Amino acid sequence: AALAAISGRGARIETQAILERGARVRLRHPVAGAINAIVADVAGEGMTLDFEPGPGAIAFALAAIAADMTHG
Repeated sequence: AALAAISGRGARIETQAILERGARVRLRHPVAGAINAIVADVAGEGMTLDFEPGPGAIAFALAAIAADMTHG
């Protein structure tokens, strides 16, 4: 899976492994760690995930963004 977009509220991932809307998942990132999410939408080649609200979601998103900025 590839992370296409991320915010403190959720993420868009590109993947061949499409799950049903409402499925609970755990998104793992090599630098940011892992976070629980729910599949909010399925379209095209990927899915939109909603993170469980809270400061952990914001920290996860910031860590993933920072990793992308520093590791190219």
